Amino acid sequence: MDKDKVVTIEDRIPKLKTQRKQKTNRRMIIYLSLFFLLILIFVYFQSGFSHIKKITVSGNENISDQAIIKAGKISAQSSFLNLSDVDIQKNILRMGEISSVDVHKKFYNHLLIEVKEYHRVGYLKDKGKYYPVLESGKLLKGIEKDSLPVNAPIIMDWKDRKLLKPMANELGKLTQGIVHRISEIHLDQESKDANRIILYMTDGYEVRSSITHFARKMESYPSIVQQLGPHRKGVINMDVSTYFHEFGNEEAPKSETDR
Repeated sequence: MDKDKVVTIEDRIPKLKTQRKQKTNRRMIIYLSLFFLLILIFVYFQSGFSHIKKITVSGNENISDQAIIKAGKISAQSSFLNLSDVDIQKNILRMGEISSVDVHKKFYNHLLIEVKEYHRVGYLKDKGKYYPVLESGKLLKGIEKDSLPVNAPIIMDWKDRKLLKPMANELGKLTQGIVHRISEIHLDQESKDANRIILYMTDGYEVRSSITHFARKMESYPSIVQQLGPHRKGVINMDVSTYFHEFGNEEAPKSETDR
């Protein structure tokens, strides 16, 4: 064996000591880094740095930002990292006016809440008050007549509340152009069919139909009126078949708003 290549134990000891010292230093650096990281995390959660800095609510028209934030049980003292997106969604969805919620976290401590509301499809008149009706069939708190929008239908004499939800669902399917032409909606008290309804339109026509497939039937209303022309007013019956009966002078309809 070549004597020049033989390394004695005395020669290896300094090298081994150096390697051992380097390993010890690396461990010390790792331990110190973890220690300071834990301190930083502790300080972060104990200080105001962990709190929400900004909340942005979008998609709401009828409900205020603050009402949605309150429903989500969020405050300026809430810890940003501890917030549960799922819990916030569940809390906000308990509001009957909200149909869907999306929650996103954004740097730095910025919470984004995107909501979708149920549309207001009309107003139920009951005992002198007007209750906004959502497309889900839910009623909101009553308001005064002076606060009513002029282009929303009034649901009158609606004694069977079980029929309100399917009626609201059908109204929610209509285009805004048709909804704005409906002045009042009544249950037909003279019909044996509980689903029969009478509509008084803003352009002077009376429509008789049923709640079942109401939205689909009303799709043809604009074209029917166009064919009749501006001077012929009467009853448009939209049921199994569609036909028109012109008013005589004594038959002109009187809606509640005309009385």
